[in-house]
Amino acid sequence: MSILNGLSHGIKISITRSITKAFEQYMANIMWDEDAYSPDDFMKEWQRHIQQNASWYSHVPDNIKNDPQFHAELAVKINQVVAKIFSEKPTEEQIETINKLQEKLGTDYDFSCKAEARFYIDFLNEYEKKKLNS
Repeated sequence: MSILNGLSHGIKISITRSITKAFEQYMANIMWDEDAYSPDDFMKEWQRHIQQNASWYSHVPDNIKNDPQFHAELAVKINQVVAKIFSEKPTEEQIETINKLQEKLGTDYDFSCKAEARFYIDFLNEYEKKKLNS
């Protein structure tokens, strides 16, 4: 029987959200540079995130958190969530926004998924503000 599936629906949703948040935060830290991606560094970010920011972590009993099967199931879940993040294509609106910003700012960043597009929209907007203020 799956340990992860035995957890409450709310905890399972929280786990998925925390994986997404930790992964997107890690990727933002490396500017979505896939060549700079390190599974070990991401796992450190994930562990820091669940211990400091994830409310679900304190609701999972220690005997489950210490179970190797739980960790194996979490690894599968992490891979599924990351694959889903990369498979979600940017929206037309995101593509238009980034193209306009890049044309205006003279940048040329590639992006391939919705989360990465969100990152570059925020990044380019901040870059534009800094450019205007300098």
